[in-house]
Amino acid sequence: MLGVLELSYLWLKAAHIVFVIFWMAGLFIFPRYLVHHQEALGRADEAAAWVEREAKLRKMILTPSLLAVWGFGIALATAGDLWSQGWLHAKLLIVLLLSGFHGWAVGYSKRLARGEARLSARRLRMLNELPALAVVLIVYLVVVKPF
Repeated sequence: MLGVLELSYLWLKAAHIVFVIFWMAGLFIFPRYLVHHQEALGRADEAAAWVEREAKLRKMILTPSLLAVWGFGIALATAGDLWSQGWLHAKLLIVLLLSGFHGWAVGYSKRLARGEARLSARRLRMLNELPALAVVLIVYLVVVKPF
């Protein structure tokens, strides 16, 4: 029978995975929202609708999921005594960079809400691929544990 620590570890792992899925879903769609928002800047009504959509996505999915991923992830690493694992250090670096991307996207969204577009739609579309690359690296590190 599983001990309390082992049982809590499994619950923490399940919660962490659920919120990673939510966060990644949000990060996959948010840059696309930015592309559409930027393309709508010349049409006030449509641009305003994108401001509202982006705010809802941030408030309902992105920010709560980001906080839950970090919270459950730290608890999981502690419960599993994983802090000395090299693969975890690499994963944390990638998650930190992904969190920075999240922050950048939120900031860019707020700039677009003020009518400031600094990047091309093509560049935004290319940036949309960063979360997918991060997921590939993180899954590799967690499953294979190469170091």
